[in-house]
Amino acid sequence: MMCGGPSEVKEADVQVQTICDAMKPHAEAKAGKTYEVFTAKSYKTQLVAGTNYFIKVHVGGDDHVHLRVYKKLPCHGETLELSEIQQDKSHSDPVEYF
Repeated sequence: MMCGGPSEVKEADVQVQTICDAMKPHAEAKAGKTYEVFTAKSYKTQLVAGTNYFIKVHVGGDDHVHLRVYKKLPCHGETLELSEIQQDKSHSDPVEYF
């Protein structure tokens, strides 16, 4: 993967689900709703001064949201920050840069 360019889409793994679990309360606050289900499905990464994660998350029924989560570099504590959320997504919507 080149620096600055997004990766190919990957199936979500335990690490990405852990990021989603940490971001769930922040996503609910930004969306103004509570999610019964919050399961990571797929994601892309982008190497910047840290890593951006673009994650497709199943939130129940046919509904999905896309999260952009920034993970700081190890020298800055590797903390996570929810940068943006896109609502009203479906399973077939591709995960793209936003």
